[in-house]
Amino acid sequence: MGTCVFLIGLTSIAGSCRADQAADAGIYIEKNVAIPARDGVILRADVRRPKKEGRYPVLIFRTPYDKCEGDEDNEKTFAEAVKRGYAMVVCDVRGRYASDGEFVAYQDEGKDGYDTIEWAARQPWSDGNVGTFGLSYPCAVQWLAAVENPPHLKAMVPAMGPSSIGPQAIYFGGVFESGWANWCYINMTPDRRVRNNLPGPKTYDEARAEWKKLGGTDAIQGWIPTLEMPYLRDTEPYYYTWLEHGPYDPWWEWGNMRTKYGDVKAAVLDLSGWHDEPYGSEGAITNFAGLAKARAGEKDMRNKLILGPWVHGVYATGKDVAGDRKFGPAAKINYHQVVLDWMDRYVRGIDNGVKNWPNVQAYVMGSDVWKTGDTWPLPGSVDETMYLASAAEPGGKPGTMSRQEPKDSGSSSFVSDPARPVRDEVDTTWGAFDLRNMAKDPAVLTFESEPFAEDTTILGNLPAEIYASSDAPDFDLYLRILDVAPDGTAYNLEAAGHEVIRASLRDKTPEPKLLKAGGIVKLGFDNLITGNCFKKGHRLRIYIHASWFPAYSRNLQTGKSETSGSEMQKAAIKVHFGPDTPSKIVLPVFPPTPADGKLPAAKS
Repeated sequence: MGTCVFLIGLTSIAGSCRADQAADAGIYIEKNVAIPARDGVILRADVRRPKKEGRYPVLIFRTPYDKCEGDEDNEKTFAEAVKRGYAMVVCDVRGRYASDGEFVAYQDEGKDGYDTIEWAARQPWSDGNVGTFGLSYPCAVQWLAAVENPPHLKAMVPAMGPSSIGPQAIYFGGVFESGWANWCYINMTPDRRVRNNLPGPKTYDEARAEWKKLGGTDAIQGWIPTLEMPYLRDTEPYYYTWLEHGPYDPWWEWGNMRTKYGDVKAAVLDLSGWHDEPYGSEGAITNFAGLAKARAGEKDMRNKLILGPWVHGVYATGKDVAGDRKFGPAAKINYHQVVLDWMDRYVRGIDNGVKNWPNVQAYVMGSDVWKTGDTWPLPGSVDETMYLASAAEPGGKPGTMSRQEPKDSGSSSFVSDPARPVRDEVDTTWGAFDLRNMAKDPAVLTFESEPFAEDTTILGNLPAEIYASSDAPDFDLYLRILDVAPDGTAYNLEAAGHEVIRASLRDKTPEPKLLKAGGIVKLGFDNLITGNCFKKGHRLRIYIHASWFPAYSRNLQTGKSETSGSEMQKAAIKVHFGPDTPSKIVLPVFPPTPADGKLPAAKS
């Protein structure tokens, strides 16, 4: 592919590959510019830069979704960046669309990202200062490159991405996220078929139609054994590699950012939302905290965190709703301004006040305010422990939760049948929904607190411990947290990926530790997070159940992995409480204070 140069107007850009319009004040677009990777593979990018000759700071956006897709949100940031005086490099990752090589999701992004950054710094139109930004996969590529320590990377805004590819992105709590099958089939296979001249759907729309024709989500994501699901074999073989390597297999170390924060020299603004994909909110918090620890003592840590109420996507940051839950106007930010203000400060060196933003800014659902501070967890909270205190009837009467540790021991039981899993009927990955009817499911236990006597803000990590036993050698356990209004509305406070533990992988070991029949184990939930104001009269509710289909893989409950086995068995699961088995959740409660106000980063 050759390089083409176009001159178009700043206001005429509708997509990075549309270069057939002209206006008075123009910019240059160079299409399919070759970027050589260290192994000789040629990556390709479209480069936009101001018309005036000169050297400019560079911003890089790397994507597997086609640099020419013309996404409205991304295009707005690209156009604004050039208006501010940046050269904008929009690059297809290895093996996707215009770039050569073989696409293996995530695995080449570290070195390729490094090479792209250093290439950009050497160009005659570059002043050598480089920044990166992007959300989701374009977030992950930034972190994978940053831990390689490219010398010319000055700043980055990784939004809604992971801290570790394996155990907290592909898997959660030891459980495989089956939704990756949909991501691969709809988003990845069409381009692969075009490149390799393979039969089958070659556009997103064709892939969606074929997905349904093949049986849809239940059939494909529910395929058992999972390694025998045939529909990605010829196009996305890495999907099966993921299944072959369990969540705590050392093989995943290539995608682990958590041990490498000391290698990151760029200024980092992490951004996510309470209703983001579960890897996003955990990733933003973990990455911020890890980098803060690595930079302790620095006068300007160049490391900040923004947590809104949002679902996954740039568009969501400008909305005041997540799923069915409506928030106030303070929930919305100007993503494009936030990104570019960060770049102006740390790529261009402009003293624009960004340095003085609070290190942590977190939105409180239910009260429409932002709480701020210098550290995570935010200072000022008081831990309050809520214990499971009385028995729940499966699908019936709730058990109670109490601030007093129960004096008497007890338990509640339910039967889990992987052939009839608890279903996510509304796709809670995409926000808050009224889940009151889950309490009627005979495979669900419900526990509730007393109504809050006053508005109560809970913000941060909510560590929980559940003591459980079963007649089966393995099971999964979900602990879902909800805000229940007096009228019965029960909103989930986050996505389910934070709320699940596979019992056999409770110690995060490469090999499972199966249970003995009737033996009690402690399951520690360390990724529960939220920022929510429980209004006066509301209750905290938790649901305990053993499956969440079709988003997450089903545990066969036989002791054999669903990757190779297909036989299922029912499991009687017992949740214990009392002095010797204190099942509990710890709430980071903030005392009533005046509203913290509007997000400083969103002010225009």
